[in-house]
Amino acid sequence: MPELAQIGVTGLAVMGRNLARNFARHGHRVAIHNRTYAKTESLLAEAGSEGTFVPSRSMADFVASLERPRRVIIMVKAGPATDAVIEELIPLLETDDIVIDAGNAHFPDTIRREAQLKEHGLHFVGSGVSGGEEGALKGPSIMPGGSRKSYESLGPLLEDIAAKVDGEPCCTYVGPDGAGHFVKMVHNGIEYADMQLIAEAYDLIKQGTGASAAEIAEIFRTWNEGDLESFLIEITADVLAHTDAESGQAFVDLILDQAEQKGTGRWTVQNALDLGVPITGIAEATFARALSGSLPQREAARGKLAAHTQAWDVQDRDAFVEDVRQALYASKVVAYSQGFDQIAAASAEYGWDIDRGAMARIWRGGCIIRARFLNRITEAYEREADLPLLLADDYFADAVGSSLAAWRRVVAGAAQNGIPTPAFSSSLAYYDGVRAERLPAALIQAQRDFFGAHTYRRVDKPGSFHTEWSADRSETALDDDEAQTLPPEPAEKSDPTPA
Repeated sequence: MPELAQIGVTGLAVMGRNLARNFARHGHRVAIHNRTYAKTESLLAEAGSEGTFVPSRSMADFVASLERPRRVIIMVKAGPATDAVIEELIPLLETDDIVIDAGNAHFPDTIRREAQLKEHGLHFVGSGVSGGEEGALKGPSIMPGGSRKSYESLGPLLEDIAAKVDGEPCCTYVGPDGAGHFVKMVHNGIEYADMQLIAEAYDLIKQGTGASAAEIAEIFRTWNEGDLESFLIEITADVLAHTDAESGQAFVDLILDQAEQKGTGRWTVQNALDLGVPITGIAEATFARALSGSLPQREAARGKLAAHTQAWDVQDRDAFVEDVRQALYASKVVAYSQGFDQIAAASAEYGWDIDRGAMARIWRGGCIIRARFLNRITEAYEREADLPLLLADDYFADAVGSSLAAWRRVVAGAAQNGIPTPAFSSSLAYYDGVRAERLPAALIQAQRDFFGAHTYRRVDKPGSFHTEWSADRSETALDDDEAQTLPPEPAEKSDPTPA
């Protein structure tokens, strides 16, 4: 009788296929299954010599080929397809078996599924996996949630196949139920911001200096040798240097300027609104993709909306490029700072106890947003685990502060010359907002009290207050219960619409 497999993968599209190969390459016996057996045969034909694969035609045989506790990785399309596989697995599994969803699931679905499988005595692990198909094969960043008990059995295998940085695996236990998929969602949101910022930097240099794609590729290659070193900067240089084989033109100039999205950025922004966390850079990056695809609106605007700009005359090209580099670095720090704020808020909301320093550490390799300065972020949280604002860490406060003049010049120049820089601009506005001694929100609170009797607080005494705006404008002090139940002003005097 053949030895039982240590881990199984069902769903052998590119990501599932490469994860299975990764396990096999590391000496693990891997059970493999796909709804259509042809993909199983294809994997065996291509990579059967890389390790020990245990193929099965049916789900029942697949489960039977696994050692206890069974560890089953689901790699099918997120949503109903994942639920269908889970329903098929449940009657075949036994107490303490582990089901792992390693796709890009929405974390509320993971919370629901974890509770469902717990009722059957099973462990459910929602695990983020970043790095694309190459990472899946050669070493991804892995973000597993679920029970700690499940990680005792599953963790060593995941850590074995994960990317390694300084000998440390880019994998760690994240937290209960949906924590792993939540962190992966925020990772993807930061990725949206990072990509948009890089695209804005490219556009600024192109518009401001007239440099060709090939010339800008060399600029990005130089940047990748310094504190901006990252996977995204590296591949940007490669993309910009690429020419179309048929026409000989710069490849990037032949691509339609409409960026698509699969939803993780949108989920990140929606959740941030629910938590009340300002992730302005990520939000603007998500909206920028939406704007790029808003074809009727863009067509209506072309040739109709005035610009009132002049030709952009950059006098010192090298100085301008350096300004853009510094603005890019500062804006990237803001995006990461906001993302880690969102993780902290969700960790408190859901009781996950997520270690943000550990998240920075496992993002240093394997994942799409891997970058040199994640080492600095890891160090920041090692210095202060409960750091309330990454930007306020001494290292980043100094680094961003030294880039501030360049950042302001870039954003101002872009505005004056009609170049859209939503991520650069919103990141700078966030920086100025979070550091401000006093914000105009005081006026907004007074407005809300005027039209909706929503009350306000004062700087000179405690408690909540309401002014009788439609009467004698006397002020009433209220306790918190009264403040929450205060009726709106009469309809004929003000609009009671909530705001």
